[in-house]
Amino acid sequence: MLETDKIFAGSIPENYDRYMVPLIFEPFAADLARRAASFSPDAVLEIAAGTGVVTRALAPKLSPGATYTVTDLNQPMLDYAASRQPSDSRIEWRQADALALPFEDAAFNLVLCQFGVMFFPDRISGYREARRVLKPGGHFLFNVWDRIEENVFANDVTNALAQMFPGDPPRFLARTPHGYHDTALIRREVEEAGFSNVAIETREEQSRAPSPRLPALAYCRGTLLRSEIEARDAGKLDTATDHAASAIAGRHGSGEVSAKIQAHIIEAVA
Repeated sequence: MLETDKIFAGSIPENYDRYMVPLIFEPFAADLARRAASFSPDAVLEIAAGTGVVTRALAPKLSPGATYTVTDLNQPMLDYAASRQPSDSRIEWRQADALALPFEDAAFNLVLCQFGVMFFPDRISGYREARRVLKPGGHFLFNVWDRIEENVFANDVTNALAQMFPGDPPRFLARTPHGYHDTALIRREVEEAGFSNVAIETREEQSRAPSPRLPALAYCRGTLLRSEIEARDAGKLDTATDHAASAIAGRHGSGEVSAKIQAHIIEAVA
């Protein structure tokens, strides 16, 4: 992962929430919220919360007396998440680095993270921090994307941009969001951080959009792929988006489109 792969700023948070969340994140957020609620937690920490799609799904499922601390490394993402969340006195919003959490030991009985650990500069350190702030017997729940070939629209866009920039193809999607998919490695690193009873489930969903242009907009403008495109040619963002949309249309049709998305869901006990 490059250092620039962590900087979600400018218009990216709004575009991310507008395009990416309904396209790929909502189905897995509902799944993660259901799993989290099944533990009946009374002290929850969410890390790398992004624009709050899991927060919005989970908060209504928590008990009235629960506390819910929602964090992200990027303040613009956290600010956007807070602006989307209905008023809820149980929720505290905190900017926080997952590798150096500003919380006491054994403060929570559930730590969860949706599609965030791929951005950790040191995943084992991040997992150890999650374990540190968990009470004994508490649960760590997170998910990661499977390899890019199992996530069709992301792969379509990556391949289209490789045609447009053959000498220096933008590889953000394959490198970071889809770069941590080896389940044996995931299990080994979670166990090395001190967790036990590690369970990994692979889950397939469908990504749906009203037109091929929406996935192109989502990936080219709502992720850090935008920064990579503009770094290669600042004036070609629109052209790149159009090219990606054409590639998706060529493979999936010009009307409503749908394609496979797939992720791994990991549960572990502190």
